[in-house]
Amino acid sequence: MSWKNLAALTLALSLLSGCSVIERLVYRIDINQGNYLEATDVNRLRFGMNQEQVRFVLGSPMLVEPSYPNTWYYVYYKQPGHEESIQKNLILTFDDQNLLIGMTGDYQPGPNFMDAMN
Repeated sequence: MSWKNLAALTLALSLLSGCSVIERLVYRIDINQGNYLEATDVNRLRFGMNQEQVRFVLGSPMLVEPSYPNTWYYVYYKQPGHEESIQKNLILTFDDQNLLIGMTGDYQPGPNFMDAMN
């Protein structure tokens, strides 16, 4: 192998390895989408709340499927610059009288979730 080929190979490898370093120097904004939910707000939910009360506490859901209007999806997505993305989901289920009967996803029900509504 000639010294020209060796120099070209060294230059190519150094340029390719530099791409990852240069990319980290470029500023990338944080991207936040969806419903950001505080744990204190989720803890305010109670079994038997109607849909209007839930909407007052958490805001409008990200998704309500037309086929399943009694299931509300609160979705939060964050892409912090160069780091791993984060997604959190909260799925609320209502009965036929529009009363909250279930909660699943990345948030735990508050300690008073099963307390009766006054």
